[in-house]
Amino acid sequence: MCKTARATAGVGLAGLMVVTGALVGVVVGTNGGAVVATPAHANPVVPQQTQQPVPDGPAPSIPITDPTDVPTFDQMRSLNATEARAAEYWLDEYGVRDAWSEATGKGVKIAVIDTGVDGSHPDLKGAVGKGTDVSGVGASNGQKGLGAEPPHGTMVASVAAGRGHGAASDGEPGGSTGVIGVAPGAEILPVSTYLGTERDDVRSTDEQIPDAVRWAVDNGADIINMSVGSPQQTWPESWDSAFEYAEEKGVLIIAAAGNRGNGITQVGAPATIPSVLTVGGVDRNGQAGQESSSQGISIAVAAPSEDLVGAVPGDGYSEWTGTSAAAPIVAGTAALIMEKYPNLSAQGVAHRITASAKDAGAEGRDPLYGYGILDVKAAVTSDVAPMEGDGPLGSMAEWVQIHRRHDATATSTAQASAMPLTQEVTAEAQAPDPVVPLNSTGALPIVILVGFGVLIAALTGAAAWHIRWLLKGGRGSKS
Repeated sequence: MCKTARATAGVGLAGLMVVTGALVGVVVGTNGGAVVATPAHANPVVPQQTQQPVPDGPAPSIPITDPTDVPTFDQMRSLNATEARAAEYWLDEYGVRDAWSEATGKGVKIAVIDTGVDGSHPDLKGAVGKGTDVSGVGASNGQKGLGAEPPHGTMVASVAAGRGHGAASDGEPGGSTGVIGVAPGAEILPVSTYLGTERDDVRSTDEQIPDAVRWAVDNGADIINMSVGSPQQTWPESWDSAFEYAEEKGVLIIAAAGNRGNGITQVGAPATIPSVLTVGGVDRNGQAGQESSSQGISIAVAAPSEDLVGAVPGDGYSEWTGTSAAAPIVAGTAALIMEKYPNLSAQGVAHRITASAKDAGAEGRDPLYGYGILDVKAAVTSDVAPMEGDGPLGSMAEWVQIHRRHDATATSTAQASAMPLTQEVTAEAQAPDPVVPLNSTGALPIVILVGFGVLIAALTGAAAWHIRWLLKGGRGSKS
């Protein structure tokens, strides 16, 4: 990892953020020519001490690097297609190549909700299917790069399901050069969003995110990758029904945990949403990433998040770091599992990933590694213990029922089945005629005196009658 990547931080604007770290290295085409500058180098660089405060709500991230560390193009290491393939250490170290003998993700669709995916890249030709834009300013097929980091979505897609290019490799899927994804047989459904803007012509993230999730579900996605994040653990209520809908339809959502280097020290939404599989990051030594990950109880598994490489729009490649790259590694793993075990539920797929992970950190599940570090081969090929309960990810439907209950309205079915407590009254209520109080006429004292007199008379009469009865009874008793 070069020094530039380690110095990465982030600044919040309006909207959601892509949670990668800096994009570093020369972006070169397959012919060796530079094709694009990364956002970290194309935009003015701001020293870390001048960062704006992290916002309260969902916010985007623009990579920021100390000016003394910004390399010139002459200083940056070039990456070509051959070097990009050689840099994919996770293919061997995490058992991806071993898993390909069992599955490549064929027939599985991965929706990439991100900044757009360039389907013309040599490594993604034939891998990108139907797409859409939910921002209002992107391409209708979701293939135009948008927002603060336009290359981001293409990089995510290549790590999940890139196919490489060139001559086929012996015994391996795809071409022998360029970036090959964990699931090279899977299909990418690009959903472009615009993150990092307050432009009047861009829809809010409150609208973009739920629409993106619903579109992905309705268009056949089996997996949704969301390498986006927020500094807040909560999420807009407008997201509830969309994530609940994905759960109901059996679609597995995988989200990045975020990076300290982007200002996310704790896992934020959507990675805090129940039923979402949240991915943390580890370095080359299997240690939780200091800048390339975050922490939180919703982390389910950890995957490589440093010294990574991905394809960028055009025909180039770039190094990058962060859980933005870790998430599609897990998404690709899920696609392999879905091909081999087509009858597994989304929770069942998540269970295979978490149950086969290599425990790290504190024993059992912990807020840095989740259930452990990803083992792709074991997740695809090993026998795992039966799943307990409803699965490891929780339920969005149950969460909504408990935490949004105060907002719930009775359904027509519930109203029809309930017995009415009273008959419906349609007549207009009439006000009573006014009555003048007795005291206002001066009659109240007279009424009291008369009543008292009647009471005395009644008591006197009763006493006299009782005395006569006793006298008569007395005489009768002596005869």
